[in-house]
Amino acid sequence: MKKIFVVSFISVGYFLNAQNLSNSPYATYGIGDVKYDNTIETTSMGGISTAYISDFTSNFNFANPANNANFELTSIKLEATNENNYFKTNYNDTKSTKHSTYLSNISLAFPLSSKIKMGLSYQPYSSKSYDILHSETTKDNSGNDIIVANRFKGSGTLNTAQIALGYKITPEFSAGLRANLYFGTLYDTNEVAYSNAELINGYETKNKIKNFNFTLGASYQKINPSTDRKFTLGATATFGNTNGNMTTDYKNSTYYYTTGEEKAGESIIEQKSTGSKNLLPLQASIGAGYGEENKWFLSAQVDYKKGETISYFGSTFDFEDSYRISAGGWYLPNVNNFRSYFSRMVYRYGAFYEKGNLKIAGQNINKFGISAGVLLPFKNSSITRMSGLELGLEVGKRGTLNNNLINQNYINFRVGFNFADKWFRKTLYN
Repeated sequence: MKKIFVVSFISVGYFLNAQNLSNSPYATYGIGDVKYDNTIETTSMGGISTAYISDFTSNFNFANPANNANFELTSIKLEATNENNYFKTNYNDTKSTKHSTYLSNISLAFPLSSKIKMGLSYQPYSSKSYDILHSETTKDNSGNDIIVANRFKGSGTLNTAQIALGYKITPEFSAGLRANLYFGTLYDTNEVAYSNAELINGYETKNKIKNFNFTLGASYQKINPSTDRKFTLGATATFGNTNGNMTTDYKNSTYYYTTGEEKAGESIIEQKSTGSKNLLPLQASIGAGYGEENKWFLSAQVDYKKGETISYFGSTFDFEDSYRISAGGWYLPNVNNFRSYFSRMVYRYGAFYEKGNLKIAGQNINKFGISAGVLLPFKNSSITRMSGLELGLEVGKRGTLNNNLINQNYINFRVGFNFADKWFRKTLYN
């Protein structure tokens, strides 16, 4: 156990040093490439979490904080994601790839009492990391050939820190509350250069974000003691944004570069600053699940996100309402079979379809994928203390080739550790 703990922190050090979040060209819009949920347990089951109450005492559900009635141990989770994106467009038959590895989740959870459970977590919420150069040859007024180059650059990460509380009202009903703090700075730049001109025209957008909202959750679970079969319902809603804001600074200027990419001779054409509180609008989720205690579980859920308006290169861009349909679950052959390690592994599976909030050139940028995962329990793990190594895989597609847009295929690998134990136990002496 101690060796595994040391290895995990060495891994965390590597992922922190390599914290470069990959994303698609569609991240140029708005707040970037939003990560739906970076926890391995959730993503391995297609994203289901609203009606998912873990059978094990070591897993804390942050997505719906009401779903922690069974949580009894102190849990530390460290997780990382490796993203591999493959892009293709019919425009000049262009293809490209992008890879990145980053720390995707850190969480600490513990019970305050038999009825109240608490958790703290950190995750990257969205990111921008793109550098696209496009050039073409045209003619000036005299009929001479000139080269026009457009360079699009984006960078920055929007992070989220969360604190969640769950309360067990009755054996069947629970409620939860999660407070969410979003913070970070996102940059977008569009530079236009002509081969017959000395100056570059640059359009810069800087979004500085500090936003707070909260999520309410509720759940109901009925267990049949004669068959160990259980039925679960869950719902969440995210409100807020009145206690946060996004400041957008926009600048249109001309300049040239000296040695080392240093700007010189800058002349500002237009400069303005705007504020917005509609960064993270209303979100809601509802789900239902059915399964057998300590054996298997299957759930389906629907997520909804209201559209939003955001400033982008000096103008506004409208995002549409979006929804996501997901289904998934898990299977545990026999947790008490210590002769067969594979019988004690938890196998997860899932799929989802997401109607995206982007619409470009008359095309909706939608997304779908399938996922799978496994929990490899530590040697001394039991049904009441399920700690182990988490592995997850997600394969999917986003976008379209229609109207010269970009099709994105991706394969994401996830790895993490869950250390769970009963802390602050009293030692008994004879």
